[in-house]
Amino acid sequence: MLKIEVNGHTVQANQGETILQALTRHGIKVPTLCHLPGLAPSGACRMCVVEVEGAPSLIPSCSYPVADGMKIKTASPQVLQARKTVVELLLSNHPQDCLYCVRGGDCDLQRLAKQHGVRQRVFTGERTRREKDMSSPSIVRDPEKCILCGKCVRVCEEVQEVSAIDFIQRGSRAFVGTAYDKGLNVSSCINCGQCVLVCPTAALSEHSYVDEVLRALNTPGKYVVVQHAPAVSVSIAEEFNYKPGTDFDGKMTAALRKVGFKKVFDTSFTADLTIMEEGSELVKRATGGGVLPMFTSCSPGWIKFVEQFYPEFMPNLSTCKSPQQMMGALIKTFFAQREKIDPASIVSVSIMPCTAKKFESGRPEMGRDRLSDVDYVLTTREFAELLRVTGVDPSELEPETPDTPFGERSSAGKLFGASGGVMEAAVRSAYFLITGEEMKDYTIQELRGMKGSKELRVKAGKIELGAAVVSGLGQARKLVEEIKAGRKDLQFIEVMTCPGGCINGGGQPRRADIESVKARMSALHQIDKDSAQRVSHKNTQVKRLYDEFLGAPLGHKSHELLHTHYTKRDVLC
Repeated sequence: MLKIEVNGHTVQANQGETILQALTRHGIKVPTLCHLPGLAPSGACRMCVVEVEGAPSLIPSCSYPVADGMKIKTASPQVLQARKTVVELLLSNHPQDCLYCVRGGDCDLQRLAKQHGVRQRVFTGERTRREKDMSSPSIVRDPEKCILCGKCVRVCEEVQEVSAIDFIQRGSRAFVGTAYDKGLNVSSCINCGQCVLVCPTAALSEHSYVDEVLRALNTPGKYVVVQHAPAVSVSIAEEFNYKPGTDFDGKMTAALRKVGFKKVFDTSFTADLTIMEEGSELVKRATGGGVLPMFTSCSPGWIKFVEQFYPEFMPNLSTCKSPQQMMGALIKTFFAQREKIDPASIVSVSIMPCTAKKFESGRPEMGRDRLSDVDYVLTTREFAELLRVTGVDPSELEPETPDTPFGERSSAGKLFGASGGVMEAAVRSAYFLITGEEMKDYTIQELRGMKGSKELRVKAGKIELGAAVVSGLGQARKLVEEIKAGRKDLQFIEVMTCPGGCINGGGQPRRADIESVKARMSALHQIDKDSAQRVSHKNTQVKRLYDEFLGAPLGHKSHELLHTHYTKRDVLC
């Protein structure tokens, strides 16, 4: 341990820590715009400068290591003036549309301007003009609002290893863009939205469909239904100032009814259905000489990643649609028939923690008779906006349960929201499908936690399965490369596009640190622990669906509605 002096007080620091890390650990907040915890510092924004005794100039605390006896001032007049000047310079080339900006009131640059007393534009001149990119169904780019912090570039390249965006040109002409400065829709972007999560301004935002949903809710003759993903209930409360991990499941259902949706369904139901289909597919492949290892197909960002970068592994992908798309298909077939509703009059809305789900719902494979399985996808953030616009506060409502026939779920389906959850749910049911017996302990600790890569050996009867779980496409790329190099001990692999899984999806509340994400994960695990029904194959409504409509897992009707195919994609870069 080292001893340093901060603002006249002696505190301890660890060898190898940066000044910023030491200060943060002791509850001393230093503003940053470019810093990403867990990645090497870039020192690009200079907002985190501090004064160090003996140094010839101010020091960027994010990249400067602590030293024993160091004397630091974090709020001296020189430091505060330097930070204020940085904000003023950034604002000199920034649009003045805060009143109607999508990040108004939730913008880091706006927050820092307020904190540092910036009340007017000090530096004037011609601003850089660039066109907004609306080409992606998931993400909107507004280069005029970019402050060149580089966070989006780094998370795309270093965490996801997609590299869809990068710095283009140099000096005052530099900007962040795609290959050949074309639209995101023809780039290698996999729509994960991790760039949106880290963007401090509105340079990146989700493609909003709130207005379209409101219009549908107020259109006579439209039967508007909604489904909500497992991870949303343990994150939406943060938008209403509750602590991370608070479960708003019942309150959220009540709020959706107040907004005006005719039916509220739980996507965890079709997560259970996915397990029945995907588990049966795994058993069939493992016992019948099918293509192995089998990859899960719930995460649309991962699917596009394979289609672009590893098309030779498309046969390894499960043919199952994601739970969102399974629910959408059933709503416009089974539900429409049962309720005697014209499928063309149904507007199917889903609330997801994911921006890539917007892209997925628009895939041409996801529908029939010129009707999409899912019409509109809202992120968790958009859901909060919808509630505010309609004046519905879920915290004031009594909990309610989802509607039948898609309201019952096991806690295995709920686990889909966290990395390792799909695998844990699948192993529970695959064990039963193979042996006819239940596992003695449903909790599989090896598959839990935030670690980016986890592995497990499972013995079920005479079959032994090697299972792996990865989250974050950088981790997925490493594993795929190992398999390409000849690794053969894995039969089933779960891949989640976002680090930690859907609880950390690109559509979740912003500014969530690692502890907040862990709290969401713990909430899902607690729900599973407290549940009386922990396996998908015991979901009575799923059984009834097979008896009355689908027939059997992997049957003709199931293949028609619940399975799909994939296509090799060519992108500019």
